[in-house]
Amino acid sequence: MEEARKHTRLIHCITNPISMNQCANAVLALGYRPIMAEHPDEVAEITRTADSLLLNLGNITDTRITSMRIALKEANSKEIPVTLDAVGAACSTLRKTLVRLLLSSGKITCLKGNYSEILALQDDTYRSTGVDAKDGIEDDRIRQAVQELSTSNNCIVVATGKTDLIAHKGKITEATGGVKQLSEATGTGCMLGAVIATALAKENSAESAAKACKFFKKCGEKAATDKGIGTFMVNLLDQIGGRDGF
Repeated sequence: MEEARKHTRLIHCITNPISMNQCANAVLALGYRPIMAEHPDEVAEITRTADSLLLNLGNITDTRITSMRIALKEANSKEIPVTLDAVGAACSTLRKTLVRLLLSSGKITCLKGNYSEILALQDDTYRSTGVDAKDGIEDDRIRQAVQELSTSNNCIVVATGKTDLIAHKGKITEATGGVKQLSEATGTGCMLGAVIATALAKENSAESAAKACKFFKKCGEKAATDKGIGTFMVNLLDQIGGRDGF
């Protein structure tokens, strides 16, 4: 019965065209249904039929900004979990401002970002370049950031890195493991956001978000190859489809 119900669940992803295909395939591999609607005239209607909403800031346009605000409002009205992936918040004032606008205007279930993105949201003086995290960020600093953001926004906060940190209600859970190839292929971070959104459709909890992070790292380990990133990405999708421990 659970397997049959799972296949009916819909994950609405307002994401970026760079990783849209990977995100959709990750959701499908987990046995759920993705939809990537982003037109302002339809996102409310689409969102109200979904079981989870993902907002990804990977490629910002005026249309996506408008659609994200509409979808967030609709998801909140239907008590649908919302995952906000703060892609590039450390390198762009526009993105950081949008994250804070979304956090202040609605209920975000899970705020996700890499170490640099999370630090930039907690510390106005912190900046980085591009969408990748800087090396050498102190463990104590990122732990403080996830705790503060989780408390101030009353949400789950996921900081991704060599060790993912998942903070909620004063507790931090760690997801260790993974492989370097996860950071060498475009779109894997966005895929994780889609996996988290899917996990929250199954169970809306910090434990579920942490389980998604651990699952994704485990899939990366199993997908590791010396044949190159293209083969790795195919292997990664195959491993996600195995759903081992998800």
